[in-house]
Amino acid sequence: MADIKRDMESPTPMDRLLCGDVGYGKTEVAMRAGVQSRDGRGKQVAVLAPTTVLAFQHEKTVKERFAGFPVRAEMVSRFRTKAEQKAVLDDLATGKVDIIVGTHRLLSKDVQFRDLGFLVVDEEQRFGVGHKEKIKQLKRRSTCSP
Repeated sequence: MADIKRDMESPTPMDRLLCGDVGYGKTEVAMRAGVQSRDGRGKQVAVLAPTTVLAFQHEKTVKERFAGFPVRAEMVSRFRTKAEQKAVLDDLATGKVDIIVGTHRLLSKDVQFRDLGFLVVDEEQRFGVGHKEKIKQLKRRSTCSP
């Protein structure tokens, strides 16, 4: 946590791998860093998960964890209708969504962020080369700076 906090306070964008066993607290660390990025700088947070089930679990965790805070979290995946996804993506582009959770759907061309500042990639090894290239493009397009 201390290293990540220091990275978040640095003028250089953070690029860090956080690994540990199940129950280690990785999700909590990522959520805290994401909210720090949002609260301190008004940036948006994206959480990229390799499966729909994992995206659903992350959305549930984020919403429960920040229920008492002025944080709007949404999800895009096949669990949402096209109309629901369009509404969420429109709100994401205008900055009304603080935290977006999703599958590879987040890497689609129609996904636009107002000001992405923090990207969490869960289980990076489960994404293919094409997805990883799109993640790199997201990094270059965003204003990911502390």
